[in-house]
Amino acid sequence: MGIPHFLAIPFQVLGHINPLTQLSNVLAKHYGCKVTFLNSEFNHKRAKIDESSSKMIKFVTLPDGLDHEDNRSDLSKVLHSIKSTMPSLLPKLIQDINALDFENKITCILVTVNMGWALEIGHQLGIKCAAFFPFSATSLASVHFIPKLMKDGIIDSDGNPIKSQEIQIFPNMPKMDPKHVLWCNLGNEFFKHLVQEMKTMELLAEWWFCNSAYDLEPGALSISPRFLSIGPLMESDNNNNNNKSSSFWQEDTTCLEWLDQQQPQSVVYVSFGSLAVMESNQFKELALALDLIDKPFLWVVRPGSNDDKNNAFPNEFHGNKGKIVSWVSQKKILQHAAISCFISHCGWNSTIEGVYSGVSFLCWPFFIDQFWNKSYICDVWKVGMELAKDENGFISKEEIRKKVEQLLGDEGIRERSSKLKEVTRKNLGEGGQSSKNLEKFVNWAK
Repeated sequence: MGIPHFLAIPFQVLGHINPLTQLSNVLAKHYGCKVTFLNSEFNHKRAKIDESSSKMIKFVTLPDGLDHEDNRSDLSKVLHSIKSTMPSLLPKLIQDINALDFENKITCILVTVNMGWALEIGHQLGIKCAAFFPFSATSLASVHFIPKLMKDGIIDSDGNPIKSQEIQIFPNMPKMDPKHVLWCNLGNEFFKHLVQEMKTMELLAEWWFCNSAYDLEPGALSISPRFLSIGPLMESDNNNNNNKSSSFWQEDTTCLEWLDQQQPQSVVYVSFGSLAVMESNQFKELALALDLIDKPFLWVVRPGSNDDKNNAFPNEFHGNKGKIVSWVSQKKILQHAAISCFISHCGWNSTIEGVYSGVSFLCWPFFIDQFWNKSYICDVWKVGMELAKDENGFISKEEIRKKVEQLLGDEGIRERSSKLKEVTRKNLGEGGQSSKNLEKFVNWAK
């Protein structure tokens, strides 16, 4: 019997590619499995992946059907193009992979949500299937319960909220605003896709994994025996930078040397992930706020992160207390002793990286699951505060300055952040819930 051979297929956005890369690293490095990782040709080129860093992971590509200049931050467009292009090409790719190593053919296809079509192909070819949800178990629960939300009259058949009062999907979970459901702002087509996707997953994926830890979301993770935590997946930046995460932008490494020169717990870290776009005036206000705060700051301003294509800073912005970079290795930054707090969009990867690192959060959610993640940070775990918007949805520089001062002066938040870090990490240790779930999975694959 050969070793398990996984074909890992992420939806082609960084928030799916990175956690699946990390899971692949764990399967290869800790369990001796073989992994073939599928990227789009476009993303593989721009990710500059160092393939020599792991003997057990092989990278393959297929076209995503988009032109070079197409906007790949439009999720619906990416999704539609992938579904029109890749399914006809995948069977031949699987055949070619298997022909190269007849002893160790692909034994399991592992996809992230939105790539359910690959499970259908796997099923037709007699290959086992598993699904990985790179967001919280709470978000997974909301999608899992779409039929129930419709039946209870909370959303209509297009996924739009009908009722305005807060909902509780399951006991022991926080109450949520229905207008912040996972599919909000993504359109009716995306919602219909999601409904179909969950039917495919329920039918064909024998395992459902979340990049979470049981102690972070016990209510959501106890909904179904299918919901299994295997996180936090923080594998990739250890081990002398081998197996590092994919990145679509050049990472600035000078900021680590700069952080080494700062006082412990003094630096305000600001980053809004790989998709969020900030309105130009709000971007300028944030810059002025960072001048107002009497603290050093590290601000990630990725290309295209605000709607002024030039990333225009206001004329009166000095920025002399901080460092502005276009992209970083976030795990390394968050685990640096100089970081005091994290001004974040609350994407799930950023949330789990911050929790793992024991930092406190200042929450600035934009869309999708970020509002629910903010609820956990502020209301359930109590390791952060939310920035308040005025009646026009604008966050003032005074509000940012005031909240940073409040956050850094709150001993309770700091203590809870530190405690949550310890509790979360235990899930990965020997006998921890995440480790047990992964072990069961690998044994099944064998």
